[in-house]
Amino acid sequence: MMTADPRNMHDFAEVYDRYFDRVYNYVRYRVEDDAAADDVASRVFEKALGRWETFDPSRGEVDAWLFAIARSAVMDHFRSKRWRSWLPLDLFPERASSEPASDAKLAEAESLDELSAALQGLDDRARDVLALKFEARMTNRAIAEQTGLGESHVAVLLFRSLKKLQAALKDRT
Repeated sequence: MMTADPRNMHDFAEVYDRYFDRVYNYVRYRVEDDAAADDVASRVFEKALGRWETFDPSRGEVDAWLFAIARSAVMDHFRSKRWRSWLPLDLFPERASSEPASDAKLAEAESLDELSAALQGLDDRARDVLALKFEARMTNRAIAEQTGLGESHVAVLLFRSLKKLQAALKDRT
């Protein structure tokens, strides 16, 4: 944890350097697309910079504040994605990769697809808690503070979610 002074822009630069990877990993885990994760993570820090002067260290740690912005940005992304799903597909042309795929890349992609499909079988809260735990590397206590759940509830939710993932992946093999 770090203390940050919202009157000091140098402190914001330190927050960016210290938390960017954790925020990006959390966002990447939640949105499951590199380009979208780049956009969402950028929006998180853009919003944080715009609100930096309103950050109040007496109300909580900077990481809790930052991850609250990240969670909101992820939800905004999904709301936007839902809206775009109603638009004609020809408005969003896809470009095929010019790189030939190796067997290893294909196997990794299949594994990631299986994991992604298994994750989709979980509810949003479970996916969010897993992302905070494994991608943002938060403790159960920090996750509890971030989500408003009890610490023991977080532990049970993690345990059950991992069991469901394990069972789903076992069924797929």
